[in-house]
Formats: sequence, C-alpha cells, structure tokens
Amino acid sequence: MSVPLRVMGIDPALRVTGYGVIQCDGARVALIEAGVVAPTVGTPLERRLRQLHDGIVEVMESSRPDVVVIEELYTSYKNPLTAILMGHARGVLCLAGAQRGVPIKTLGHSRVKRALVGSGSASKEQVNRMVMQMLGLRRSPSPNDVSDALAIALAYANIGEHDDRLAPVLAHAR
Repeated sequence: MSVPLRVMGIDPALRVTGYGVIQCDGARVALIEAGVVAPTVGTPLERRLRQLHDGIVEVMESSRPDVVVIEELYTSYKNPLTAILMGHARGVLCLAGAQRGVPIKTLGHSRVKRALVGSGSASKEQVNRMVMQMLGLRRSPSPNDVSDALAIALAYANIGEHDDRLAPVLAHAR
C-alpha cells in the first residue's frame, strides 16, 4: 500500500505567483488546490514580499504539502533587475517552506517541459494540454501562472528520482 505524496508547485513572481497542489497516490494524481497569490501592485517592495510570504504560508498550512517545488530563476542578462526582484520573491517562498520544515526543490522550465511533454522546447499550449490531461480537467487552469505551477508539480512527480512513492505515477504516466 502506497503512502500519498502531496506536491506543491510554485511559479514565482512579484505580481502574480501561481501555485498548485497535487496528491500522488499509487497511479492516481489528484488536484488538491490551485490559485494565485497576488500582492498589491504599487506598494513598497517589502510589503509585497510580506504579502507573498503570508499568502503562500496560508496555502501551505491549508494544503500541507510534503514537498514544495519552485521554478528555477530564469532571465536574460539584458534584465538584471528582473533577476534581482525574482530572487527576492523566490527567497520569501523558500523561507515560507523552510519555516514549516517542508523540503524545497527546484526545476528549470525546460526540465518541466521535458518531464511532461518529452521536449524541453515544448510550447506553453502543449504543456497546458498535458496538465489538463493528467489532472482530468475540462478547462485550462487560469491564469497561466496556475497552469505553470501545476506543470511544475506534475513534472516533479513524473521525474520520480526523489521518492519511491511516485513509482506507480511514473509507470501510469508513460
């Protein structure tokens, strides 16, 4: 008998952070909760970071994930300020998990695409369709930040190198 594993995927941002919590139990994958944390635009950075932290803590407390998977930071060298601000957002998200003793993992966007679609250069639409298929959804998760967060959680479940509880999920997904 397998022990269920709850995976929380997070697509970090300062404006709209998407999250998605799935539960893997044997060959079944179920959506537990998904949504966004959207700090108030135009407020000082430290307030937005606090709102982001408090919002994700609330979700963690209600959904009780076993692991949190956050998308790796990606930006071109043309936009160093974006990288710095994203680093702040990722930092408070990691802190929220660490304060609760939840392991934090990271995945790059091309690894997420490869784990779900088989190609690191898959389109957002292809990834979104796979999220819908794997979770049995009739409609696409909205906004895109939610779909991206669910994709991160599902990719982590599909990679399977991290937890024996996911072996049946991998066999079923392939």
